[in-house]
Amino acid sequence: MIFLNGKFNSSKVYPKNKFKFSSMNSRELSELQVKRSWYYLLTVIFIVSVLLIGCEKKEDNSAKIDLKTKENKEITSKITTKSSTKTPTIEKTKEPTPTKIIQKGPIAGNQNGKYPIPDEGKAENVSEPDHVIGSGTPESCKAEDFIKAVEKGGKIVFNSGSKPTTITLNRPAKIYNANPDVVIDGGGLITLSGGNKNRIIYMNTCDSNLGWTTSHCQNQDRPRLTVQNITFENGNSISEKEYDGGGAIWVRGGRFKVVNCRFFNNVCGNTGPDVGGGAIRVFSQYNGLPVYVVNSTFGGAEGLGNSGSNGGAISSIGVSWTIINSVFSYNSAVGSGGNPKKSGTPGGGSGGAIYNDGNEMTLSIYGTLIEKNKVNTHGSSIFFVTNNHTGDIKIDNSTIINNIGGSWYPVFPSISMHSDTKNSVENSTIK
Repeated sequence: MIFLNGKFNSSKVYPKNKFKFSSMNSRELSELQVKRSWYYLLTVIFIVSVLLIGCEKKEDNSAKIDLKTKENKEITSKITTKSSTKTPTIEKTKEPTPTKIIQKGPIAGNQNGKYPIPDEGKAENVSEPDHVIGSGTPESCKAEDFIKAVEKGGKIVFNSGSKPTTITLNRPAKIYNANPDVVIDGGGLITLSGGNKNRIIYMNTCDSNLGWTTSHCQNQDRPRLTVQNITFENGNSISEKEYDGGGAIWVRGGRFKVVNCRFFNNVCGNTGPDVGGGAIRVFSQYNGLPVYVVNSTFGGAEGLGNSGSNGGAISSIGVSWTIINSVFSYNSAVGSGGNPKKSGTPGGGSGGAIYNDGNEMTLSIYGTLIEKNKVNTHGSSIFFVTNNHTGDIKIDNSTIINNIGGSWYPVFPSISMHSDTKNSVENSTIK
């Protein structure tokens, strides 16, 4: 069946897929051929149109996708730009990683020490400092600016650029007792030096020249001094007569904490039964609370050790210490004759690394290495004497080995103490 002249012609029937032209006259055949030509042409036009429309839609969709992607990128860019201009905030973490000291010499702390650090032993937050020493170069970090900042108190940081910087002091920086908190943070780049002539830091709640702030200077809770991420070297208190000992740092009263620090070649008086603390000497901490020494190194290599008549590294009277993940090595107690001194001797020579004397006090050593320290009299690693036998020693996850010299070791090698001193030793090596 076909359409002729726009009308459906049912009078002629053709076999499927075949036309019989023999029954058509010439006029009908001519019209049929014309119609077929138009039919084929329209069919081709229709197919091409469909293909073109499909391509346009595809291109349109692609353009939309590209536009959307571009918009998303622009939005993301705006968000990124906005967030990048936002003032950064410092989040507190439970276990902050200590600032890495990049100066020469042994690193701060015992890298094998993994003992957990209590909150009170952690570094202080200095993201909003009160004083910034320097303006971006080592030369801009002046000793006088530092000393004046310490006198004013607060949080003190340094801007020396990216290079390690040594600041040599011509006199000690003094902590004034009206300042509740003093935090000195070297950012892993700063070394404070006494130039082999001076002590570096001095704090004394009972020194009227620094201001009396209470009627009980020997037991007050402030100032609270923290030194962190810094190196102390070539401190020298040999010339000090009234407040002797403590070649780098001398502290009485308030609270004191050391975090991620290094102490090299500091010295105090080299003779005398009561002189001590080549690097640090401490008295009278508030309510008997401990001094924290965390992730710090005293000596650490041959030629860098600290020395004094007693307590090559640290010395104290009536003070408790909590020492965590630290290193004491190559320190020396160079006096001789002990305390009380033997006849004909200058006295001293005890506590190659640590010297503790007093009554009720606790020495806690955790995750710490004490080795290759040296004495002439007693306690090549530790001298710990509680006169009323009330003090105690706690040692955990620590190694105390290869310390040299001395005598009177009733319980442990290299540790001088009364045989009845309470002690607790776990997961440690002492030999």
